[in-house]
Amino acid sequence: AREEGYANPKIDVRCAVFDDAGQVLLVREVADGRWSLPGGWADIGASPAENAMREVREESGYNVTITRLLAVWDMPKHEHPPSVFHIWKLVFLGKITAQGEISGGETDAVHFFPVGELPPLSPGRILPEQIRRLDELRRNGGMEFD
Repeated sequence: AREEGYANPKIDVRCAVFDDAGQVLLVREVADGRWSLPGGWADIGASPAENAMREVREESGYNVTITRLLAVWDMPKHEHPPSVFHIWKLVFLGKITAQGEISGGETDAVHFFPVGELPPLSPGRILPEQIRRLDELRRNGGMEFD
């Protein structure tokens, strides 16, 4: 309501990181106590991939390299809760290069989960069917836009 001018979508960047067993890295969000892929709003001055790498480092403690873009999703086309913003979600595939410590205050736990046994997810951030789709895209080399 305070912004003026043409309405533009906000960009949410996420990073899907899988271990050798095919389990997905999730972080527990302090805000709602639910789990999500590491990520958040894209900051000005860094590329989307750089933002995703930073988010993984801050929220999980892992350093990653980005190997490719998996999905660009228009959030209103998915079953996320309503938002005052129109959000585009960019999800990258990341590969762990080093392990460190959580440095941000937005998450309080990190764990790898089997894709078929996900904990309660933060629906404003990621949905179970989206994680399953990211796993498929990762395995078959695909990319998805909507």
